[in-house]
Formats: sequence, C-alpha cells, structure tokens
Amino acid sequence: MWKRRGKLLEAGAAVPDLLLRKAGGGEESLRGGRLLLAFFKISCPVCQYTLPYLNRVPPGVAVRGVSQNDEKDTLDFVRHYRLKFPILLDSEDDRFPASNGFGITYVPTLFLLDEGRIGRVIEGWSREEMVALGAVGERENVPAWKAG
Repeated sequence: MWKRRGKLLEAGAAVPDLLLRKAGGGEESLRGGRLLLAFFKISCPVCQYTLPYLNRVPPGVAVRGVSQNDEKDTLDFVRHYRLKFPILLDSEDDRFPASNGFGITYVPTLFLLDEGRIGRVIEGWSREEMVALGAVGERENVPAWKAG
C-alpha cells in the first residue's frame, strides 16, 4: 500500500529529478518544458471524473498521467476513459518514487510544471482550476469541487 513519505511540494519548488517508465514502453523525465502531471489511481471515482477533462487542455501544455497502478490495468483504464495523453507508471515495486517525491496524499493531484519548477498544485477536482487550465469552459455545468 502507498504511504506518503514527505510534505506535498508547493508552487515554486523544484521538480524532483525522476525518470518514469511510460505505459506501452520507453521512459520520460519529469523536467523541462511546460508539463501538467496528473497523479491518479484507477479505482478513484474523482480520478475517473477528472482525467477525461484533461484531454481538452490546450496545446502548449503537455499532459501526462501518472498511474499508481500496474501497466495492464492502467492501459485498460486509458482505453475505457479514452485518454489521449501519455501515461507514466509510478511503480509500487519501486515504492512509488514520483508520488513520494512530490509528497502527494490524495488522488487526483495535479502539478503544473514549468522548466523544472512547480507553478501550480491542484488536489482533487476544482472547477475553477480546470477553467484556468482550459480543460473546462466557464459556462459548462460541472460541479465546483470534489475531494480527492
């Protein structure tokens, strides 16, 4: 079972220097460029609600899901929810290096990264934050908040 090992990183903090395996093959660094990381677990109802909206984040911000599940279950989740962005694996076998490195407690937790620094942290579902990211239109009828 995953256990939080540190304090949640805040805006302005340096991004941990991690290399994660991609679902489907390859590896990716979490540093460099504008990147939106979305930590999730496939059994989390708020994650199931939130992640499909991230398909709509406009160009200019690369979205990456960070799954706390195994590759097979993660790929099934990606197909079921029709996610269009790459998914990185935060392996239980490696004791969740990314989840622990960012200090997350709840999923979903999103981090907007910019050139190696954390620009914004979002825990759970926040309509206001999703509007700011461009994942939700201001006039859409979606709930204002859901806990992670």
